[in-house]
Amino acid sequence: MPASVPEEHKARAPRSVSFSLYIVSTSRSSGKGKEDLTGDLAEGLIRKEGHRLIRREIIPDRPSAIRNALLKATRDSDVIIFSGGTGLHPTDVTPDTVEPLLDRKIPGFGELFRWLSYEQVGSAAMASRASAGVFNGSLVFLLPGSPDGVELALTKLILPEAAHLVYLVRGDH
Repeated sequence: MPASVPEEHKARAPRSVSFSLYIVSTSRSSGKGKEDLTGDLAEGLIRKEGHRLIRREIIPDRPSAIRNALLKATRDSDVIIFSGGTGLHPTDVTPDTVEPLLDRKIPGFGELFRWLSYEQVGSAAMASRASAGVFNGSLVFLLPGSPDGVELALTKLILPEAAHLVYLVRGDH
């Protein structure tokens, strides 16, 4: 039986892609926060899959800091992850800042993430504004700040498809 189109694309996709990881947290960026469990977890998962983490920073929940981080990361990153600021609190501004800048949205990511989250946390999953898209040739994922949410997004959605999606965004086929 012939391979499916996604299988063919995955076979041609790069084996390793570059990641930038931003933890969006005003308290942690000011030095007042606790250790960065979410960042440690994400870095470990990314590296375990053989990808390159070229940047890991904690930035404040401010639109200017988020925009600057996005612009900086697109210079050298295939995949950009923002973790934090995706809830409903008035200071959660990550989707409000990034989504208007996206060249293309990937609605399936947020839909799948909330569905998988629902299986874990029930109806509270509806409060997540996790989303994804493409900006300036890079994949961008907006994730919750919790370690459980980041682990779910990375292990079930992002890492299994990162190289394939980078291949599609590059238009190398």
